[in-house]
Amino acid sequence: MVVDVCNARGEHERFRAVQKIMENVENRNVLTVLKPNQVQEFRGGEANGSPLWKRLLDAIAILCAAPVIILVGAIIAMVIKIGSPGPILFRQERIGYKGRRFVCFKFRTMHVGAETSSHQGHTANLIKSDAPMTKLDAAADARIIPLGRILRATGLDELPQLINVLAGDMSIVGPRPCVRYEYEMYESWQKRRFDAVPGLTGLWQVSGKNRTTFNQMIHFDIEYSERMNVWLDLKIMAKTPLALLQQCRDQKVGRTATTKGQRLATSPAIHSAVAISRFGAK
Repeated sequence: MVVDVCNARGEHERFRAVQKIMENVENRNVLTVLKPNQVQEFRGGEANGSPLWKRLLDAIAILCAAPVIILVGAIIAMVIKIGSPGPILFRQERIGYKGRRFVCFKFRTMHVGAETSSHQGHTANLIKSDAPMTKLDAAADARIIPLGRILRATGLDELPQLINVLAGDMSIVGPRPCVRYEYEMYESWQKRRFDAVPGLTGLWQVSGKNRTTFNQMIHFDIEYSERMNVWLDLKIMAKTPLALLQQCRDQKVGRTATTKGQRLATSPAIHSAVAISRFGAK
């Protein structure tokens, strides 16, 4: 009867489209309406931007590493609980695939109530300049809890993001998700990095990371979104341990340089020289 009505109105093709939509819904597929009369279909794991092979690779990697993940995670949780009052996990809204918002999980490495305005300013400076993307906590940071700097340098603070991977908001490999105030500073072309699902590690992380500039990071992320395939993901995973080791070395060198600078600044000889130069200037 419905078919007859549609035929009578010359809308048989529209009826077939609706029928196909209902079949897709029954098969648990996800549909995204792009324009009137235009529908883009994502099968299974592609609903969140990840192709099926990527979801399978994530699941296999997590399953194989599950015993180590659970053991290391339990140890870190005890360290945080003993070393600093407050929750073990830190939750923060992040921006992911196609600008979608989601709650990202991390092990808490800062004291509860730590200020964040300095990070916003640091991020703005990195975006506007061609300076290397050094972390704000590369030097001494009073906001960091005991052993928190080690967790951040080794990336172990991001272990709970495997929850986000299992939920489909993230993948093991992909661009890093950013916070909202960073996203709002992006130019339109820079937002192309969100054409791939965010990840724990990625092409940028294994290509220099803190030695690169903000725009170089953007280009690496866009390149990944365009080249994404299973072999590239496996290659990035294999390179990640060495990249983390290099990151730890860089951070250690940065802290050493900062400490030396602070010692020189507080040295009596330096203060005497400054006083003499001021006296001479007068």
